[in-house]
Amino acid sequence: MIFVDTGAFLGRYLANDQYFAQARQFWEQLRHPIVTSNLVLVEFATLLTRRVSGGFAAERLRRIYDEPDCRILRPGEAEEREALALVDKFADHRLGMTDAVSMILMRRHKLRRIFTFRNYAFDAKADSMGEWLTLCPLGADGPSGIS
Repeated sequence: MIFVDTGAFLGRYLANDQYFAQARQFWEQLRHPIVTSNLVLVEFATLLTRRVSGGFAAERLRRIYDEPDCRILRPGEAEEREALALVDKFADHRLGMTDAVSMILMRRHKLRRIFTFRNYAFDAKADSMGEWLTLCPLGADGPSGIS
């Protein structure tokens, strides 16, 4: 399984996204199931609404919700508080709350691979947590791997 971040969804559905070609290629090779979170999907929908329209965003979200091999994780207050501690810990970095929650959920569910184009958000933070992540795909400043 692989955790899918906001940028990977944007690259899949937005033809004018800077990572569109790279994302489409990776999606075509990706084997299911995939995992994401409700916060990633909210962030994705917000960005699509701003860049295209609310209707476009809603249709893409329906597609994701209807994918039988997509598991959507939903954090509770405990995960959110743990993520907040990460945001504090990395206050001098560019770690946002959605990314911090993603890291906590990935650790809880023993997910080691993430499809993202924002490797800066996950790289050093994962290492300092005593964890390792495989950042996918190649060329997004991290190693690649598909499974």
